[in-house]
Amino acid sequence: MADTFQFELVSPDQLLLSEAVTAAVVPGTEGEFGVGAGHSPFLSTMRPGVVRATGANGDQHEYFVRGGFADVSQSGVTVLAEQAIPMSEINAAYLDQQIQNAEEDVADARDDIERQQAELVLSQLQEIKAAL
Repeated sequence: MADTFQFELVSPDQLLLSEAVTAAVVPGTEGEFGVGAGHSPFLSTMRPGVVRATGANGDQHEYFVRGGFADVSQSGVTVLAEQAIPMSEINAAYLDQQIQNAEEDVADARDDIERQQAELVLSQLQEIKAAL
């Protein structure tokens, strides 16, 4: 059996996943990163994307997240997501609403920095929709 580590995915309103896994892939702000047992500790912000975890029994867990933080430690990984939804519940209508919200954020931006951040989120959401 492969080495495992504890993986937890938490949103503001609930604990979505807490179990031993063999691997995890997280959409970091600087790009996706993979984590295995014994990974070096670090902290990363996340962009909108899909968090994937492979359970010790081989089950695949996939959740759409809209930002947050990932804390990788010697004992495991904790993902603190601004919003997290199982991929099985994601559809085009949901993403369309998220894209519309992001477009409004771009339009409502108060300065160039805020506008650039909102445009980045918008483009990431559009990429996810195109991948579905």
